[in-house]
Amino acid sequence: MLDRFKVVGGASLKGEVSVTGAKNSVLKLMAASLLAVGKTTIRNVPKIADVEIMSELLSRLGCKVVHDEKNSLITIEVPEKLGHRADYDLVRKMRASINVLGPLVARLGEAEVALPGGDAIGSRGLDFHLKGLAELGATAHNEHGYVIAEAPFGLIGADITLDFPSVGATENIMTAAVLAKGKTTLDNAAREPDIVDLGNFLIAMGADISGLGTPKILITGVKTLLPTDHTTLPDRVVTGTWAFAAAITQGDITIHNCRPSDLEVPLDKLVLAGAVITTTKDGIRVKMDHRPKAIDVATLPYPGFPTDLQPMIITLNSIADGDAIVTENVFEGRFMFVNELTRLGAKIRVDGHYAAISGIPQLSSAPVVATDIRAGAGLVLAGLVSDGITFVEGGFHIDRGYPNFAKQLELLGADVTRVD
Repeated sequence: MLDRFKVVGGASLKGEVSVTGAKNSVLKLMAASLLAVGKTTIRNVPKIADVEIMSELLSRLGCKVVHDEKNSLITIEVPEKLGHRADYDLVRKMRASINVLGPLVARLGEAEVALPGGDAIGSRGLDFHLKGLAELGATAHNEHGYVIAEAPFGLIGADITLDFPSVGATENIMTAAVLAKGKTTLDNAAREPDIVDLGNFLIAMGADISGLGTPKILITGVKTLLPTDHTTLPDRVVTGTWAFAAAITQGDITIHNCRPSDLEVPLDKLVLAGAVITTTKDGIRVKMDHRPKAIDVATLPYPGFPTDLQPMIITLNSIADGDAIVTENVFEGRFMFVNELTRLGAKIRVDGHYAAISGIPQLSSAPVVATDIRAGAGLVLAGLVSDGITFVEGGFHIDRGYPNFAKQLELLGADVTRVD
């Protein structure tokens, strides 16, 4: 298993990349396919490890899953009789496994899902999910490392207000409420493009949903849903990663198949840092011909600056001209990445939710470890602006979110390879 990235410093990334479907959407669409008996087709599926994990999870629940990698599509045949238990060995590899909870409770009246693993970024508790399902009439509790939810007499629509616009909780409540009796209003709902994509998928199956992309989602339950054929929206985090990669390495990258409207705040920040961004017919071109200027950023739920791009902005600030403060408001454990970046010589002080960064002209190579998907990508980009050779361990994390990352970097002129 070639689990390390070998990154040779001194690259300026130039060329073109294409963005595939969003990881944070496709996994949720796959889970939601459980709501309808029959064959659902999902297109623009990225070639990432998490898709394989979700495929295996659905197979174990009784579905027949076929992944046609050549055409980037997946078909999921959902049987009348489904299993209701998602085992720990799969769920621990990927948090998105928890997304089968809502559909299983809605369809079967019971679900047992192991408490998730995946990325090491803070507690990311499931309280909002369980509280939401309880308000729809399910009994839900944790027992022996499993979330057990039951609604033997079906779910009933309710008025639910989330304390925080949690993406996962919004998804699980939506996928449960579509088959509940009566009306559900979900206040302080997450507004991410991935939520809108999932909502449109459910509507195509026959669900009655309005208010997608706003803080208030209205759902009127229906008796049954039908399978559908849906194309996943492009991955805005991958798009953002390539945009930052151009700025960090003083490069020039044209990004195809992306939606800049999903990334207004990060792209505005890159312009402040000195990048020149132009829109093209199917995406954007990001060009930087000098050292970036340091920029302050606070992560927030959508439409704010995404926490998933926080490692990229910290990497940019670590080699920028000036000082900056990055505030993390979404996942408290996300600064674990900073410990690794300081091994590359970055000047960063962390105090609670704040990271104060003083830019230096160049980082210095060292072996580092990726603790999650985005930290891994951030460290590879940091390696590109270090002197010498940087080895990034934990490459499997990067594979969970970035299709063929080393190969794509190579095509942009970097010397990045996978090694033992």
